[in-house]
Amino acid sequence: MSHNILKRLAFVGCLALAITAYAQDRGDDRYHSEARSESWWHGHLFDRIGADLDHVQSVSSGFRDQYRLDRVRKELDELQSKYVSRGYDQPELDDVISALGRVVSDNRLSQRDHDMLADDLSRLREFREHHEGYR
Repeated sequence: MSHNILKRLAFVGCLALAITAYAQDRGDDRYHSEARSESWWHGHLFDRIGADLDHVQSVSSGFRDQYRLDRVRKELDELQSKYVSRGYDQPELDDVISALGRVVSDNRLSQRDHDMLADDLSRLREFREHHEGYR
């Protein structure tokens, strides 16, 4: 009888691991670079980066990784708020770029999440150079 219980527990454990792995590696097209065309970004740069941060935060662990993600999210929210109310604010943008750069370089990320956030970082740097056309 205890042998059957152990088998069932092992099966349930394997099933739980498989479901978790599948949920983390779902085929969400938002996170594939070919689906992230210029039209996908147009007018929603900060929202898109925020969604990427939310995704990474949901699959990340570790206090320092979470702290860096919280920090960049806070900086991004402040930038977005100022951008909506007063327009472009380069010092705030520089803070977001710096915070996101630390996440990309220091956090333990899957290759896909690393590439996604590195792309977001590049887009923020591009925005800094050409912010006039983003409204």
